[in-house]
Amino acid sequence: QVQLVESGGGLVQAGGSLRLSCAVSGRAFSSYAMAWFRQAPGEEREFVAAISWTNNTYYADSVKGRFTISRDNAKNTVYLQMNSLKPEDTAVYYCAADPTGLIRLEYDYWGQGTQVTVSS
Repeated sequence: QVQLVESGGGLVQAGGSLRLSCAVSGRAFSSYAMAWFRQAPGEEREFVAAISWTNNTYYADSVKGRFTISRDNAKNTVYLQMNSLKPEDTAVYYCAADPTGLIRLEYDYWGQGTQVTVSS
């Protein structure tokens, strides 16, 4: 069973930065596609960013140019660097993994989430 554990969330002022981390168990991490999603109160979960096993990346328009997804296969970890944060970025952020290695909107494994709150 693949386990994902997010960390790095917190409270930050608008314009600030945070880096989220997601540690993934298992030996197959380098072959996974990884993604970040978020869910704000009263809203549906939405896609934020993804990275394929070949390091292709894809971003939601709302975060393009502000967020960067990256991975460290030696550490079984994926990151989400978030800059120029806005109050509308406030949400629970979830890490997700897919064994196909390809960027998709459906993922097989999910973390428990980490709260990000951006104050105005």
